[in-house]
Amino acid sequence: MNINNQLNYTVTERFLRYVAIDTQSDPASASIPSTEKQKNLGRLLAQELTQMGIDAHLDEFGYVYATIPSNTDKKNVPVICFCSHMDTSPDCSGANVTTLLHKNYDGSPIILPHDPSQVIRMEEHPDLKNQLGNDIITASGTTLLGADNKAGVAEIMDACYQLTQYPEIKHGIIKVLFTPDEEIGRGVDKADLKKLGAYACYTMDGESAGNMENETFSADGAKLTIHGVSSHPGFAKGKMESAIKIAGLILTLLPFELSPENTEGREGFIHPVGIEGHVETATISFIIRDFEDENLKKHADAIREVAEEVLGDYPGSSYELHVKEQYRNMRKVLDKHPEIVDYGMEAIQRAGLEANLRSIRGGTDGSRLSFMGLPTPNIFAGEHAFHGKQEWVSVQDMEKAVQTILHLCMIWEEKAAN
Repeated sequence: MNINNQLNYTVTERFLRYVAIDTQSDPASASIPSTEKQKNLGRLLAQELTQMGIDAHLDEFGYVYATIPSNTDKKNVPVICFCSHMDTSPDCSGANVTTLLHKNYDGSPIILPHDPSQVIRMEEHPDLKNQLGNDIITASGTTLLGADNKAGVAEIMDACYQLTQYPEIKHGIIKVLFTPDEEIGRGVDKADLKKLGAYACYTMDGESAGNMENETFSADGAKLTIHGVSSHPGFAKGKMESAIKIAGLILTLLPFELSPENTEGREGFIHPVGIEGHVETATISFIIRDFEDENLKKHADAIREVAEEVLGDYPGSSYELHVKEQYRNMRKVLDKHPEIVDYGMEAIQRAGLEANLRSIRGGTDGSRLSFMGLPTPNIFAGEHAFHGKQEWVSVQDMEKAVQTILHLCMIWEEKAAN
């Protein structure tokens, strides 16, 4: 069977159905999942999988698990899993999404009608040059679209449907995992890897068609607490040392060459993401990122050096810097299992695309899954300009992602010993 030409795709209709459900996660919430509304999509996915004849359920934490049994006589096919997250970013509303289908894209600017100031231009979205003649899906200008990561969810769901429709696609046991709260860094906090029982996993959460990512940032979080000296402002001369002002000076003196807005490629950064406080005490929250673990300590030391330099002029004040590990570069794990990435690259090529192996200037559920014992590279889902109102995805890229999933299922079966 030539799956590149003969599939009856359902991915677009599924995607449009899923983005209509608001699943925005909330970093300020301590509940699991962080928002109960994420379970609305989870229930729908479990129901649709069950209707396909696939064993699936939604658990108490908002995770969807599904199992497609093997249909091959081979007994040694490793169990593989496909994973996407159901939540959307807290950075932009995901409620009441109005979707627009721009057929046969001709390269012209796409003006989003509910806010005409939102214009998707090729010069600002370079991958649009690869979309001429394709069908582009956007939101209407007042919300994000939700392609991150409902494109991945829809692609996995369509692949599951295809596997039930075409028994000639031979495969071993296939597991599916849909997670909540990936956007706030908690996507696999309650994932049950024993329940999955998989040897390898692939997240469908990447950008341009053909891309596969085997490397993420390593990540730390840091909190700098400044203890100043409070005094009545009317009698403060020579006494007050404002922690707020000290914090401002520290932020000003951080090395610009280590800022996100001045780094690219494999360069790491220090990024202040929050500040709060008053005269006596102030705190600055940072995220620290680099592809090399040893550089994380250097970046933390850069914060310390600036703090000590500034506090040299404030003898009554002091500081504390607490650094916490968040996740590590998944390449350390994936390099020990080269076939997982190799098969992914081969699947992309079989789908008729040029396979490109990339690094992510960020993290995925796969970062933590890999270090939890489930090696998990990331494959393109076709999502672009995520976390904002200009987010878009093309129908044809989503269909290529479905093909890639199916080719992966077949490759693992083909490569397994009898």
